[in-house]
Amino acid sequence: MSESGKQRAQKRYPPFLKNGSKERSPLFPSVSRSFVPSVFTVMNMVCGYIAIVMSGEGSFVAACWFIILASFFDTIDGFVARITNGTSDFGVELDSLSDLVSFGAAPAYLVYKFGLEGLPGITGICVSSLLMIGSGLRLARFNISMIGYNKESFSGLPTPAQALTVAGFVLWMSGDPVFPVVSMHLILASLSTALALLMVSKVNYDALPKPNAESFRQKPLQMALYIAAMFCVLLFHSKAFFLAMLLYILLGIVRSLTLLWRRQWQT
Repeated sequence: MSESGKQRAQKRYPPFLKNGSKERSPLFPSVSRSFVPSVFTVMNMVCGYIAIVMSGEGSFVAACWFIILASFFDTIDGFVARITNGTSDFGVELDSLSDLVSFGAAPAYLVYKFGLEGLPGITGICVSSLLMIGSGLRLARFNISMIGYNKESFSGLPTPAQALTVAGFVLWMSGDPVFPVVSMHLILASLSTALALLMVSKVNYDALPKPNAESFRQKPLQMALYIAAMFCVLLFHSKAFFLAMLLYILLGIVRSLTLLWRRQWQT
């Protein structure tokens, strides 16, 4: 057989296997550094999906706790990524998709089933969808501004804070309904609209500081407020949890208005 015939008779491997078994890729390649934080990110997404299912079944308290659990996984995945040096573009995109499920779709469906479903026509759907739309716009704006970004502050209300505010309110109303059913539609509609507008606004919000000695030295008052809020949540549960989130939102608004006033006064 000629040399050209031998070449034609050789087995043609797929591109990733090249020419022979000795050069094949290993059957179990080493796990990349981004794998571990991505597991926590996927758990964030799973919790958001479960929260949606629980809302559909009328288990609103369980849905709120799964949203809170999703925020826990959202915090852990970033912490693990920094420890393992596993930050990647894939992880960033997966994190945004998970946040849209857990902190966009889940709270939007929760407020719809909890109190906005009774509004006439498609009013409840339209109002509740503002939370998901605001979350999507907020996450998209965050992704395109990540170059050279340091997580010390946020432009616009972070999506986890919005979802935790909704969860805190629903937990409070489920255990101690202080508002009549008739006014619950208006309150939920107003809360959803306000949170959606804050997410797409330019209001500046501080990132939660790390619980270390440097944070206590640089921001003693802020750390003291966070610790006091944690103790209040432990003592008064859902009511204090919602009020703590509401205080965080109001402090961001006051801070941004103060900075705006100072700039105008200086000019």
